[in-house]
Amino acid sequence: MASRTIATSTDSRIEQLRQALVTSGFEGDIEVDLGAREVASTDNSIYRVLPAAVVYPRSGGDINRIVRAAMADAQAPLALCARGGNTGTNGQSLSEGVIVDFARYMNAILAISIGTDWATVTVEPGVVLDQLNARLAEYGLFFPPMVSTASRATIGGMVATDASGKGSRRYGKTSDYIEALDVVFAGGLDWTVSPMTRAEAERIGSRDDAVGAVHREAVRIAMENAEEIVRVFPDMNRGLTGYNLQKMYQHDRDRFFLAPLLSGSEGTLAITKSITLRVVPKPATKALVVVRYDSFDAGLRDVERLLAADPLAIEIIDDKILDVARTDVIWHGISSLLGDDPQRPVRAISFIEYAGDAAQVNNGIAGLETLLADQHPSVLDWKVVRDAGLIGRLWGLREKAVGLLARLGGAGRQGVPFVEDTAVPPARLADYVADFRSILDSHGLKYGMFGHADVGCLHVRPLMDLKDPQQAALIRPVSDAVAKLTKSYGGLLWGEHGRGFRGEYSPFFFGPKLYAEIERLKSAFDPANIFNPGKLATADPGKPLKRIDTVTFRGTLDKAIPVTLQRDFDRAMACNGNGACFSWDAIDAMCPSYKSTRDRAQSPKGRASLLRAWARLSSQMSSSEFREMEAATARSLSTCLSCKACTTLCPVKVDVPSMKSRFLETYHARHGRPMRHYVVANLERLLALGRSFAKPTNALSQLRIVKWLLMKGVGFIDLPMFAPVKANRLPPVAKVRSLRKSTAAEIARTVILVEDTFTSSFEGALVEAAADVMNTLGYRVLRLPPRGNGKALHVLGFRTAFSAIAKRRVEAIARYEALGATLVGLDAATSLMYEQEYREFADSKANVIGLETLLARDIDAGRWLRSNVGGGRSFRLFSHCTEQALRPQAADAWHAVFRHFGMAVTSVRTGCCGMAGMFGHEYEHQAISKRLFDLSWRDAIGTDATDVLVTGFSCRCQVERMARFRPLHPVEALHQALHGMFVAKHA
Repeated sequence: MASRTIATSTDSRIEQLRQALVTSGFEGDIEVDLGAREVASTDNSIYRVLPAAVVYPRSGGDINRIVRAAMADAQAPLALCARGGNTGTNGQSLSEGVIVDFARYMNAILAISIGTDWATVTVEPGVVLDQLNARLAEYGLFFPPMVSTASRATIGGMVATDASGKGSRRYGKTSDYIEALDVVFAGGLDWTVSPMTRAEAERIGSRDDAVGAVHREAVRIAMENAEEIVRVFPDMNRGLTGYNLQKMYQHDRDRFFLAPLLSGSEGTLAITKSITLRVVPKPATKALVVVRYDSFDAGLRDVERLLAADPLAIEIIDDKILDVARTDVIWHGISSLLGDDPQRPVRAISFIEYAGDAAQVNNGIAGLETLLADQHPSVLDWKVVRDAGLIGRLWGLREKAVGLLARLGGAGRQGVPFVEDTAVPPARLADYVADFRSILDSHGLKYGMFGHADVGCLHVRPLMDLKDPQQAALIRPVSDAVAKLTKSYGGLLWGEHGRGFRGEYSPFFFGPKLYAEIERLKSAFDPANIFNPGKLATADPGKPLKRIDTVTFRGTLDKAIPVTLQRDFDRAMACNGNGACFSWDAIDAMCPSYKSTRDRAQSPKGRASLLRAWARLSSQMSSSEFREMEAATARSLSTCLSCKACTTLCPVKVDVPSMKSRFLETYHARHGRPMRHYVVANLERLLALGRSFAKPTNALSQLRIVKWLLMKGVGFIDLPMFAPVKANRLPPVAKVRSLRKSTAAEIARTVILVEDTFTSSFEGALVEAAADVMNTLGYRVLRLPPRGNGKALHVLGFRTAFSAIAKRRVEAIARYEALGATLVGLDAATSLMYEQEYREFADSKANVIGLETLLARDIDAGRWLRSNVGGGRSFRLFSHCTEQALRPQAADAWHAVFRHFGMAVTSVRTGCCGMAGMFGHEYEHQAISKRLFDLSWRDAIGTDATDVLVTGFSCRCQVERMARFRPLHPVEALHQALHGMFVAKHA
């Protein structure tokens, strides 16, 4: 496949690199435009470093081509920096040189080999941990290091930082599972790293090339420094990762292996092409014990006592994170388990996991409960959780802790990582934390804490606003003090997340003798110093490493953003780069445009980066940089489906649809709008006309000339046919006035059905079925016919017009709500506007609830006796992605409703269907729309309509387009059950 090149750089070396790659047969992408570089300039750290280019290799051969091209000019070689999931917290994959990004293309699982008592897997570096484990699960296997960023952390990145995570006390680190590495040394030379004897290493060391130089130096260092290595390396689970001399040569086994050295070296020694890992049987059973404490210190001090029960892991979360979690969508479904007793508030929670066969798990829990029953004064209570779904949700809270901390600060402050993964011997953890707190308290810093208590590794993110120079200046003294404190406790400043720019502390922890040897190793591997230079070690002892406070902070640049734009785009500035939007899982609702393209610019993080840069450059509108950044931002936002998943599923709530609306308002004040925008802006008025003249409108829309005009003039294809509500079948809105004369009992059973323009225009029978169901169940149903909701205006940035509609809709709803009736909507994407978009423009607490919420609520209240009208029928439920994100309880409510009426519903997890309002009808978005449907809907939906229920209007439209049948809304199935009929509606 030919490479794709986006090039606007003026750097002559980059142009030479581009030409060298193209002529050598490079198959990947080369991006040097300002927008792509800006997106690649940040990770999950406090830093921002603008690279000269980003390249995306497609194959191992492309890696060789990149290395050779970077060294083409021997006098001025280009720096190369490998990148995986982009979740590093210390700038590991940031560089002013060329970023080599594996995630887009080099993400294949190459081979799985299984023997009688062993199993291995070979992967490309861009394979994501969850992706790998999903595949291995087919064989009953898994790769044990369980990092909290498993949904986007790549295996290459895990090797680069020697990642571990939950369960490392038993499972160890990534390096413990490496069987072989295929790497590229400086100069483009291939080598397979595998275990060997010392004699074999010495034989290879006789070679007169880079491979020989590396082996000679490694063997010498291992032999000459054995005692010093034992003295310096701490005796603890998390060890001294990165340049792990301790495990490079195991004297007792005569085993020489460069993999432990390379693992944790953060791409400073070589670039990896493929990785072979040992994998192990997946535990048959898991259980979680949730222990609640009245203080965080008590939870920490209890760890050593509970370790006697030998759990797989003990993870702890403090009260600050729990407080933020209560405001997050993740709290749904776990609140009853984690909530407070008002008399003794919960100040810390430990998650204690057991895994293995049933007997192992049961015995472990029995031993733990014996310890817990010992009436420890700080233990509030504990609960054993065996349900896999609930266990997953609880670990989801722990995995989201980093992002939740970013929302804790207020006033521009958020949890920032720079001393966040220290590790000390577990027995000393509580005392260490007390001293750590003293350091932070002395600087007036607030913070939240969580981490792997069983191995003494704690995550601490002080709450800071790095736009404030005084707070930014604290990075140095706090880092220095924590480094000294950690070393005094026999621990490490980096226990899990690598070093990056913290590599300047390498001499402090390794000591002068071993650090000098590490520099010699770096020189042997990378004599030209092209691999991630300035971090961990340098090939030139006279050249210092980069220092933590000399690299540009993101906050320093954000400070230049005008105050009004800081306010309007505060969610972009809040993005901490945690990368949750880079999730590998196609059925994760966030973010559809990234899922379909694997282009980081088309993700919430990428869009946040572009918006920050655009806002920062806005005072230089005449500059070429501003114009280029503005165009890049507009391109990125043009593929945003405005699904709003990022508003809740992103841990820091990077609300891209709202910022997109603001950006487009500003952008189109300076640039003209296409005709389509004006058509869409007036679409709801046109729909009213279409509803009134449905038959002639439908006939007209099928004319070839009309279709051609819609396609060529506006860019729309395959619009749905009008099938409006028959007004005489439902009571008119005028009857709402009678509520003023109604009794309290009459009002209590009154429902006002708030119609939306699309459902009432194209699925009138659905509206009628919903009204009939409610009437049958004893409600008095009144109809509020469709009025323009302005959704398209908001999406396109017609904010003045949208504001007027928002105020009118809220005022109208408030009048009806004041009468005491319940307002119900059928389509979550539009009814949720009262809780979302409208509240930015109108002061109201008005809500339009989902029909499922109304029915489930009254079932809980005992309104109807249990019925078997459904005859035991089973259905599969597909929820709208906006509903999944903003109203996750809706699916559970439908389950309760169907169960009550003698039917069963199974929720099918999917991502975005690819329609998203008008997006799927727009010509230029057809490829993305189809790809999204194929990713998670096509196989799941199948071809049989009889058991498919789909809640979203746009989703039903997409299924009809792509699968050639129109699925039922859940209320239609309920309607059929109540009337004794089950007939699927086929297109």
